[in-house]
Amino acid sequence: MASDASRPRASNAHPSPWHAPTSGTTIAAAAFMIFGGVMALLEGIAAIAKDDLFLATRHYVFEFSLAGWGWVHLILGIALIFAGCAVISGALWARLFGVTVAGLGAIANFLWVPYYPLWALVLVLVNLFVVWALCRGMHQEAEADPTP
Repeated sequence: MASDASRPRASNAHPSPWHAPTSGTTIAAAAFMIFGGVMALLEGIAAIAKDDLFLATRHYVFEFSLAGWGWVHLILGIALIFAGCAVISGALWARLFGVTVAGLGAIANFLWVPYYPLWALVLVLVNLFVVWALCRGMHQEAEADPTP
């Protein structure tokens, strides 16, 4: 029987964690970023169109224009989709950008609670999971890096 041990190993047997997504948490974060980005994009389109879907609570501490929030969510949605696709490539800048955009998305959705509470809270949790997963994935991959 032939064994894989007899084959010569490539010089790049252990890719650097800063150039390739090597953990499942990183891939999961990218998938959730794309999901959260699509949801924020739809949220933004619905708010800009002033759909009857949203209910504005009166006398809430954070009271802003519905159309203004729509543009914020539309831009954040596009940024989250872009960052999610970039994280799949494994670049360090993509992870840092992803953490930043997901953090902004969590804040924006927290402030969006008066307009659509359940949707906003779900997206806050998704964005917080993305921040945790990207940071945890970087930490695990840095520990697994065989180079000093």
